[in-house]
Amino acid sequence: MKPRIRTILKTSFQTGITLKGIDGVLEIVGGVLLWIVRPAAMNAFIRVLSQHDLSRDPHDFIAVHLLRTSEMLLSTNRLFPSLFLLSHGIAKVVLVIALWMKELWAYPATILVFSAFSAYQIYRCSHTHSIALFILTIFDVVVIGLTWQQWRQLNVSRSATTSSSPN
Repeated sequence: MKPRIRTILKTSFQTGITLKGIDGVLEIVGGVLLWIVRPAAMNAFIRVLSQHDLSRDPHDFIAVHLLRTSEMLLSTNRLFPSLFLLSHGIAKVVLVIALWMKELWAYPATILVFSAFSAYQIYRCSHTHSIALFILTIFDVVVIGLTWQQWRQLNVSRSATTSSSPN
């Protein structure tokens, strides 16, 4: 593989896993907030945040979806969504840290975990028809491919180092 392409793929991989790490941290924060903040207080806060956007555009995509989600949380059990966000977030953060440290176990683990996330997201997308979820799934598949490519590259370079060193 050409050095320029290898550099582009490595940079894309690093950017992708960094974004997944940030997403993981946000999921942890969201899971904790969902666990400790009363739904009525969360709903009121989101209403205040979205009031300006909705006054200008009553069909604002993000504001409308945030409001619907917060209203849904008023009527549902928060335990499952909270634990779901926490477990996803912790898994992503642990895997991303391990990938940045080039731990070999993290590459197949990331491929497996993100594949499982993607399968679940495809299942959910088939029911919700969410464009955002579809885009997130495509991003996950790209990160899986980049992780595979970097894992192969890391194995090749470690094999070359091992075979060239004297016994």
